[in-house]
Amino acid sequence: MRRILFAIACLGFLAPPAAAQEPITHRVLASDPSPNLQRLAIVNAKGEVEWEYPLGRQECHDLQMLPNGNVLFISGRAAVTEVSPDKKVVWTYTVKPVREGGRVEVHGFQRLDNGLTMIAENGNRRIVEVDKDGKIVKAVPLTIEANDPHRHVRLARKLDNGHYLVCHEGDATVREYDPEGTVVWSYKLDLAGRPRTGGHDGHGVEVFGAVRLPNGNTMIAGGNNNRVLEVSPKGEIVWSVNHDELPGVKLCWVTTLHVLPNGNLVIGNTHAGESNPQLIEVTRDKKVVWTFKDFKNFGNNLCAAQILDVPGKVIR
Repeated sequence: MRRILFAIACLGFLAPPAAAQEPITHRVLASDPSPNLQRLAIVNAKGEVEWEYPLGRQECHDLQMLPNGNVLFISGRAAVTEVSPDKKVVWTYTVKPVREGGRVEVHGFQRLDNGLTMIAENGNRRIVEVDKDGKIVKAVPLTIEANDPHRHVRLARKLDNGHYLVCHEGDATVREYDPEGTVVWSYKLDLAGRPRTGGHDGHGVEVFGAVRLPNGNTMIAGGNNNRVLEVSPKGEIVWSVNHDELPGVKLCWVTTLHVLPNGNLVIGNTHAGESNPQLIEVTRDKKVVWTFKDFKNFGNNLCAAQILDVPGKVIR
């Protein structure tokens, strides 16, 4: 028996070690209007800048890498521009106010599968879909309580059912609209028992982003609510990541969301300071498996990003 145990032990000693799991890394497209940066850039997993495009001081709250390699982004207070990899402008749409003297802004858009571009027009209180010639082919009125056009809408997405999921920052509310503009679902954020505080690193209810999950729930990036919420159609919180729940990470202004095919969630973390990552990938059991903290190529205002190297369908 001793000889057998000794032989088994020797075999275990001689067996090759299990292959180490490769660390998770991502190639990232992101924007930052910080004074010393003011650009869009693609940074690879080694931290090298592969591509960049001047942005200026304009807030770029949304961007999208298209299947042809072009990049769609917010290029002015009320403009969306598409540029090619060789940095040629191939398309631009500028929002015009529907009433004389009205202030208009753009913070959310989406290039649709049919080639149209959906744009949330702050100030005009509507969503439009425009064609390649800049012609509006559809307009959907929005229900907005806030008077400040800067805060009417942050991100907006068209859903597979043809509805629109819209984040109303000034109303602290995510609303789902049908194609005629009727509100069919909504969720209003609360302070979660914490006092409201001011500043970009404060606590409030100014919601930033939301995506619809295959199970019908809605994943919400709370903005300065400093947390991520998964909310059921009945308005129940079924999962969340709070501001101080991830080890070594403080969530501040939660912006972009990616739901990866493996179920992991990539969270945008803006205005959190250089001691915190700008992007965090977490599992559903809230284990941090990847962080992006690059204050050489981006700053404390990285509020729009897209992960570029994940195979399969990413919801964002």
